[in-house]
Amino acid sequence: MKLPSKTLEKKLFQRGYGYICAVDEVGMGSLAGPVVVCAVGFTKHFYEKTHRNLRRIRDSKLLQPQQREIFAKELMKEKDLVYAISRCSPKIIDRINIYHAARLAMRRAVARASEKVIYRDFSQGAGIVLVDGGTKINGLGTDQIPIIKGDRKIFAIACASIIAKVYRDKIMVHYAQKYPGYGFEKHKGYGTEYHKTQLASLGLCEIHRKSFAPAAKLI
Repeated sequence: MKLPSKTLEKKLFQRGYGYICAVDEVGMGSLAGPVVVCAVGFTKHFYEKTHRNLRRIRDSKLLQPQQREIFAKELMKEKDLVYAISRCSPKIIDRINIYHAARLAMRRAVARASEKVIYRDFSQGAGIVLVDGGTKINGLGTDQIPIIKGDRKIFAIACASIIAKVYRDKIMVHYAQKYPGYGFEKHKGYGTEYHKTQLASLGLCEIHRKSFAPAAKLI
């Protein structure tokens, strides 16, 4: 398996950028729960060191839950990076649609991560944002590079994907206790056959996205 590369980030630091902010989202296709975004700000110093404990990092979807938990804890202990989480609720998703909700969360997460970088006096210059996906984030006001399947190609984005996934999974486990019977602790809100069966039997709960099929058919 080809692991995500650090090549792009190193080139960007060589070009004079002071820090890199990588952004990824999780929960876009879920029938229930929030869309969650993580932005991770990295220093040049981070890429000058060897991190044996992070060597096998890859896209969160290619890791087992226990592997994601371990990597997330290791990333959060790193002193040469900062991270910020933002999320949009099902109500916001229903109101402005999932794409715009994810972009709103991205702008918030990048802003918060950038503030942390500045507060901790990390930066030696302007930052650049690496975005998972094919389009830039409107209204961001900073340099950015959109990368299709960036979570599989770019180390920094893979890190953001892991933290976002672990954070959202914990939210959905909590919701499983609050809204029993749907199996949120197992499928995390995605449209599995079990989830659809329980949805048809129990009806909608507060965290279902009413604009998404099959939930929309039950209104």
